[in-house]
Amino acid sequence: MRIPIVLFLLTTFLVDSCGHSEKPANLFEIQLEGRKKQFQNGQKVGIAIKNKKEKDIKKVTYFLDNKELDVENGKISLDVATLGSKRLKAKVDYEERSVEVEKKVRILAKNPPEVYTYRILNTYPHDKKAFTQGLEFHGDTLFESTGNPSNASKSVLRKFNFETGEIYTEIELAKSDFGEGLTLINGKVIQLTWRSGIGYVYNQSNLEKTASFSYGKSKEGWGLCNDGEIIYKSDGTEKIWKLDPETLTEQSYIETVTNKSIFNKANELEYANGKIYANVWQKESMMIIDPKTGAIEGVINFGGLKDKVEQHSSVDVLNGVAYHHGRNTFFVTGKNWDKLFEVEILKK
Repeated sequence: MRIPIVLFLLTTFLVDSCGHSEKPANLFEIQLEGRKKQFQNGQKVGIAIKNKKEKDIKKVTYFLDNKELDVENGKISLDVATLGSKRLKAKVDYEERSVEVEKKVRILAKNPPEVYTYRILNTYPHDKKAFTQGLEFHGDTLFESTGNPSNASKSVLRKFNFETGEIYTEIELAKSDFGEGLTLINGKVIQLTWRSGIGYVYNQSNLEKTASFSYGKSKEGWGLCNDGEIIYKSDGTEKIWKLDPETLTEQSYIETVTNKSIFNKANELEYANGKIYANVWQKESMMIIDPKTGAIEGVINFGGLKDKVEQHSSVDVLNGVAYHHGRNTFFVTGKNWDKLFEVEILKK
């Protein structure tokens, strides 16, 4: 039986194409010294390409965060600007072709977090019915956002006198909205909701709602703070998102990382002295985070503070941190706590 020439040519082409279109991962694999997947930032590690099909390799180029890496004596330096989960890539030029393969790695902080404690300077009254989610100063006025832990209550946004607890202005959110973190910037109050996927913008002077915005890729709404140019947003994962202060769109993110692991417990946020201070979800502690790299540089142990508030059926965890620029002190409270504490942070 004679095979038609067109069919013969098509069959030959398909066989040839399949042979040349093997998946890169079936041809090559990045191998790292010690088969490790976690490294400290700046660490040097041995690297090689496993040639699974014994191809004629001409050249291998490695990349991390789209930056070409130098190879010296078979080692690369895993040096990145932001820490966390990364994809180490290798461009392999072989025969007359070029493919890319990658390996997932985690780049962690160089140093362990320093440990801090606290000293109470003053104690002030706080609404024990406030399920505190966000706290921030403007001058001597405290702005607070609360959640609604039950269907019997509503979330509120308020501004009040920190010394007396007197409420200047307060508004209620819709019952469907669970209020979360807030921050003040450019005469506006920005407030998150938890799982509604939406946040609100208010006039700082009278708390009149002026706009709303939708989240981008972030999972939920947890905490907010800002450095005057960038708004930082936690979402219940290891990510802290960077938002444009005008459009409130997510521009990029950092991941919160220690020298041993990626950490996903950042809750309410405050920005002070070039660092992000973040309540650790469900813990009596707070993190000090480098907003550029994501490194957790310090941990503040607030153990014992909850014991100093009225113990009742609704009292909950530490949550709420605000920095007073005029006094150079931090103010902290918790969910349904009857006290607001002015504290000094001390290195242990």
